[in-house]
This record gives sequence, C-alpha cells and structure tokens, in this order.
Amino acid sequence: MIHYIKNISLKSDVPNNLKEIILGAGCFWGVEKKFWDLDGVYLTSVGYSGGETENPTYEDVCYKNTNHAEVVKVIYDPNIIKLNKILKIFWECHDPTQGMRQGNDIGTQYRSVIYSSDPTDLDIANESKEIYQKELEKNNYSTITTEIDIVKNYFLAEEYHQQYLAKNPNGYCGIGGTGCSFPNE
Repeated sequence: MIHYIKNISLKSDVPNNLKEIILGAGCFWGVEKKFWDLDGVYLTSVGYSGGETENPTYEDVCYKNTNHAEVVKVIYDPNIIKLNKILKIFWECHDPTQGMRQGNDIGTQYRSVIYSSDPTDLDIANESKEIYQKELEKNNYSTITTEIDIVKNYFLAEEYHQQYLAKNPNGYCGIGGTGCSFPNE
C-alpha cells in the first residue's frame, strides 16, 4: 500500500529520527486529513488499535466485538513539529467527552484514544488532557473520556480507507470539535 498523497509505502521502515503517536477521534478518515499535510508529518495511515482481535477487518471492527478503535498513526519529525502541536489539533478536532461516539457515529470504534510506545509522550498526552479538561469545564463540557495508554497493537486498515478523503473529496466524516481552543501555554 502506498500513501496516496506522499507516495511512500505504508509498510516501509520508518527513519530512526522520527516518532509516532496513534490517535483515535471518531471516523478515521477525517482525523487522518487533519494531519497528513502538516509540516513535519512524514506519514499518516489509518488502522485499528486497542482491541483483542488480531488483524481485524473494517467489518469486524464495526459489527463484531473486537474493542478496536478507528485510529490514525502519525509519524512525525519531532525536530520540525512538537507532540504538543499534534495534540492541540487532536483535542480541537473532536469532542473528547462523548465516550463511545463522535456525533452520529456511535460505537466503541469511535472512542477517543491516544496510544504511544513512549512513556514520556504519554506523560505529555496526560498533561495536555488536564489542560484541555480545564478549558472544557470553563465552557460547560463534561469530563474527558479519552483513553491514554501504551499501544498494544496497530493493524493497518484496508487500502480503500487510506487517505480516503483525498481520494473521495465529498466523502462523509462526522468529526467535529467542541469549539474550545486548546489554551496557549
């Protein structure tokens, strides 16, 4: 599979100087679009993470009890874009207080998640959650339900889901934020 925009294999080895973070914020099509053009983002892909089933299909994730979330893997150069900038976009692009849904998209696969293999990045993610929670409370939103954890798996989604909104510009994606900006630090 080749990235439709960047023309890089989605299965290629990642250069050693790059980092990755896995984000779930509802429909993975729209979430991926938020990141693929950012300066410093090397590659994005959509997939499934956080569940128990090995190599799930889209149908498995939607219609069986796999417990996977639709996610985007963002591979980035930390010398060009900081994790805090990526997390700001993540928090602002969805409503992290909705639990197992985003808008009209309902189910465990649409839950808000941050997965990383780097414990320091998880600390940064948890700190950003605390900061954004205070902003949401000022605007009468409830508690953030985002799951933040060490990644336990990532399975690449089918080719037709990769960079879907670039291939299908009029495609539907129900993500939408709260309207609350992440506070400047």
